[in-house]
Formats: sequence, C-alpha cells, structure tokens
Amino acid sequence: MPDSELLRAWSRFVADPGSPFTIPGHKHRAGAIWPELGEVDAGDVPMFGGLAPVKSAVSVVAAAEARTAERWGADWCRYSTGGSTHANQVLALAVGPPGDEVLVARNAHRSVLSGLILAGLTPRWIAPSIGADGLVEGISAAALAEAIAAWPRATALFLVEPSYVGTLSDRSSLIAAAHEAGLAVVVDQAWGAHLGFHPSLPSHALALGADAIVMSAHKTLPAYSQASIVLARTERLDRGRLERAFDLSFTTSPAGSILASTDGAVALLDSPLGEELLGAAIVAVARARDRLRAAGLVVPGPDTHAIDPTKLVIQIPHGGGLALEQTLIAAGLAPELADEHLIVPSVTMLDRPEDVDRLVCLLVAETQGRAARGPRGRAPRSGLLLADTPAPAQVMTPREAFFAAATTVTAEEAVGRVSAELIAPYPPGVPVLVPGEEITVETIELLRGAAADGVRIAYAADPTLASFQVVGS
Repeated sequence: MPDSELLRAWSRFVADPGSPFTIPGHKHRAGAIWPELGEVDAGDVPMFGGLAPVKSAVSVVAAAEARTAERWGADWCRYSTGGSTHANQVLALAVGPPGDEVLVARNAHRSVLSGLILAGLTPRWIAPSIGADGLVEGISAAALAEAIAAWPRATALFLVEPSYVGTLSDRSSLIAAAHEAGLAVVVDQAWGAHLGFHPSLPSHALALGADAIVMSAHKTLPAYSQASIVLARTERLDRGRLERAFDLSFTTSPAGSILASTDGAVALLDSPLGEELLGAAIVAVARARDRLRAAGLVVPGPDTHAIDPTKLVIQIPHGGGLALEQTLIAAGLAPELADEHLIVPSVTMLDRPEDVDRLVCLLVAETQGRAARGPRGRAPRSGLLLADTPAPAQVMTPREAFFAAATTVTAEEAVGRVSAELIAPYPPGVPVLVPGEEITVETIELLRGAAADGVRIAYAADPTLASFQVVGS
C-alpha cells in the first residue's frame, strides 16, 4: 500500500488521543454525551498537537509538502485547508503589487476574482474559444497574442486548465508565448489534480512549464473537502512572497485531518495502485461515453476535444435535464451539475465501474423516449458554461468597485450602472458579472436564462435577479 507520514500520524492519534489539554474542545469525548456529534468529531485531528507536538508540527507538515513538490517537479508546495479558493488567492497575492495588470481567462473561477480584489490587480480578460457543440475549448494562441499586444504592461497570465467540462487549451504553446512576453503563468488546475499520473492522461501544467498551479485534492482525489494543494516554481515567483501570501489568510488552527487526507491522496495517486485506479476510471468513462452516444446524447470526448478522458459531460438536445437530475438523485446517483440541457457527473478514481454502469443505464432508459419525440441536433446554449458572450465593459477595477459605496436598484434601473457585486451560476462558479463591470440588458438576460434553466445563481444579493447592487447612490 502507499505510505504517507501524515496519514500514519493521524492514525496514531485517533487510536490513542490521550487526554491532551489542547484544542479541539471536543477532546474526542463528544460521543459520550451526544453520539451523532461524537461520530462527526471522531476523525477530527488538529495539526498542532495532533499530527505532531505543537512545536514540531510545522516541520513535519513541511517535510510532507517538500515530498509533494518533488513529485510535481516544483520548488515550493503548501497544503491548504481552505480549498482552492484560498490557494488561488495566494497566487494572486504573489504575482505582483496592487495596480499591476494581469491577463485572465474569462472562465476563471470566482476564487480567482476574489484573489484579484484582495491583491488589487487589474484583470484584462481573454475570451475562451467555443467549440461547435457549444463547450468552452480554452484560450487560443491568437487570442493570447492579441491580449499580450493590447496589454504590454501585464505581469502574469491566469489560466483555467482543465475547464469545468474537462477541455484543455494548447497549454505548452500558451505557456511558451507568455514566458517570451515576460509573464508568469498561473494555472487553476482545480479539476485536474490527477493529470500526469497515468499514461493516458494529459500532463499537468507544471510539467509543461507553468510557474504555479492550484489543485483541489478533494475534487478528483480521495481527500477531505477543502483539501487543496498549491505548487510553484520560483524562477518568476518569489518564494518569500509566496510564503507570506499563503500565511496571510491561512488558518492558525489547521485541521490535521484535512492535511493527512491530502498527503494520503497524493501518496495513492503516485503509486501503482493509483495508476491502476485511474486506468479503470478512464475505461469506465470511455464505455459510458460510447453507450450514451448510441442513445442519442451528445457526449464530448478525446475524439472531439482536447479533454481530460475521465470527464463525462452529457448534453441533452431534447431537454429534460432537471427531471433527469431528480431521477438520479432518487436513485442515489446525484450528479455534480445539471440543468435542462446538460448533466455532468463527477467520475473519479474511487468510483466503482458498476456504479458508472448504473448511471448510464438509468440515463439511457430515461432519455430514449424523449430523444425519439424531441428535436435532434445541437443542444441549446447554456449561460452556465458558455463564454461566447463578450465580457461587459470594465469601468472600474474589481477592487475599486468592491470598496466603493453601493446601493440596491431594480434590474431595469441597473442597466448602464456599474456592478458592485460578483454574480456566478454555481457550479461551476464562473462569474457572469464582475464588480466594476457595466450591467447590460444582455448580462441580465443571460443570468435570468440560466436561472430559468434550473441553474443556481450564486453570490448575488438578490438571487431572484429582480434587483442588483450597483456602485453609487
């Protein structure tokens, strides 16, 4: 079996926590007074005093992070218990001082935007290319070249690779072009922690020359929720600034259980067993893709896109995705995402092939009747994932808008005003409206269309979209 020092330390503490006069306050005794609460607390081990004595815990975790840095070919690595939200904010704080311009893929996650606000960076957007089937395909070399020419003072490039739907840009070319222009390249690889660890998988971004990556260990690896890893090379990024940026918003009471699960997941990934499990997931998704296509569904794959082969994306030309979602939930097969025209189940190395088969059988049975009756062809557009609507005009920087005085107005009154809030359909959390951008009729219609399609609208002060928060009085 794989070996993880942090996981072994966690196991020792759980087996015999003793009677420490340290946090956490439940002392592993909550079950004596409330069994359910005790079950929740049972696996909770602090970093300080749990994984190791308080005074040596930092060095024990740092040794594990150094081993992970070596696995990815990085100079610097930290495990975050604040998810990739924290990790993306760290890299935004590390790339340059307030006022710097940075090139940002428009399908960036809300966490990247929050990092730009914290760091005071000015985003210069690059729109991703859209495939014939309506999915984001990534940033083109031409789009990057145009952005570099338009914004010569930019200091960094922020990419999202893979996208939420698993598609990938020509990352090698983008990274080389950015470096030639003097830009550091930061990649939000939240949905690609497994990349590079099986011969049939695309390489991870550091292997292709990126300067830093963020990975959500809990998304595609068997780690606790909130587990994330941030890795960097320090040729273009300063190690000291990376450390300061990480510690700035990192909790002073990190959960050792999250850290141990991160380290255990990394050890599993980088082992023969991990490669075997990844191979099984790749085969299961390929089989699922073939069967779903035979049933009349549009299922992008490596034959149609540069895409993570473990990603299963199901487009439903005839609609009915929300009803399908309820059927899947009732069967214990809840998907990660669903709207009227799209279903995205998250398949990882820990999914059993028989469960993937059950998912496919249920989808085929439920959709064949609709497919026979409904229209065929390309699935309707979804504001959730498509980025072919131009970004609204940026009137202020996100940071300026965040700190400006704001008021609430009706949707009709909001047209032409500057947004004070970030609004994103979630998942995947890609903002449609960013603080500092002009609110347009098209933006409101896009958001309302996504809501009508069954998508949850997140972060808006008024999720009904009847009103908006705008800059000014």
